[in-house]
Amino acid sequence: MVRMMVAAGRRRNAARRSGLLRAAQQSPLLHYDRAMDQLKAMSTFVRIADEGGFTAASRALDASVPAVVRSLAALEARLGVRLFNRTTRRVALTEEGRRYLEHCRQILAAVDEAGRAVSSDSSAIAGPLMVTAPVMFGQLHVAPAVTRFVQRHREVQIELVLLDRVVNLLDEGFDVGIRIGTLEDSSLVARHIGSVRRLVVASPGYLRRQGVPKHPRDLQQFDCVRLSGSARLLSFHENGKVFTVPVHGSLRCNHVPALVDACVAGLGCGVFMSYQVDALLKAGKLKVVLQGFEPPPRPVSLLVPQARLLPARTRAFIDWMLRELRGFKGQV
Repeated sequence: MVRMMVAAGRRRNAARRSGLLRAAQQSPLLHYDRAMDQLKAMSTFVRIADEGGFTAASRALDASVPAVVRSLAALEARLGVRLFNRTTRRVALTEEGRRYLEHCRQILAAVDEAGRAVSSDSSAIAGPLMVTAPVMFGQLHVAPAVTRFVQRHREVQIELVLLDRVVNLLDEGFDVGIRIGTLEDSSLVARHIGSVRRLVVASPGYLRRQGVPKHPRDLQQFDCVRLSGSARLLSFHENGKVFTVPVHGSLRCNHVPALVDACVAGLGCGVFMSYQVDALLKAGKLKVVLQGFEPPPRPVSLLVPQARLLPARTRAFIDWMLRELRGFKGQV
């Protein structure tokens, strides 16, 4: 009898513990803890991608390398996919990792914005901002506008990166980008700023010596300075049709200002975007030729990774740049 009573008591205790466990599993507090753990893991994953490795990420997060590695391993196990390909020297995002990174950035930005929306400083224009633009356009037009913005908003810390390549804003951690040309990335939100023209120019002295080309095919008889790596075939438009002309010359360079200087010195014709030679055209040091055969103007756009839930500093910067650059034509 005593044994039966003890066994019954043990069963009641086990049932009580099981009920408490089920209740704990259904507790909103436990769900909250799990959500917070997942957000922390996502934040760690984004930091690894941004910093390019575990060691740099651990320093940025003020955490140990093993803790960062464990967080990523747990996240990959939960998702059932590998997010990074690892070698002894570096980590690289997998295709699944690139897709997941985009979603993580959007989710973390939304969480950050939700916190700002209910905090006392939700309207404060402060914090870091990563901006990118083409090199020469950035030097001539973006950098001066950025300087004026920072003078107005001293609590914003901007890193302006000038690059002559197509930048992946999401993968490379940029908040805002300025791009010249047709947009192909549908995940970006674009605001039209203006347009620029592609021009063929030469110095007045060179044109007096060599004559003025009347048709793009005449360029085959002229020296043309060219950007390193650019095609030898230049495209032109005539009567609604596109055709190409091969060009040659004695100078190629990977730096646009050096090629512009060579044109001013009378070395030959050059092909540039209108903003690159605007001041020299106004000064009469260069002249446009073959204007009737130009391709259509190229759009200049301001890009952001997503349209909603942008921090106040990003919204303020976008509004500022749209006012500064709106209607840009690149040449008067």
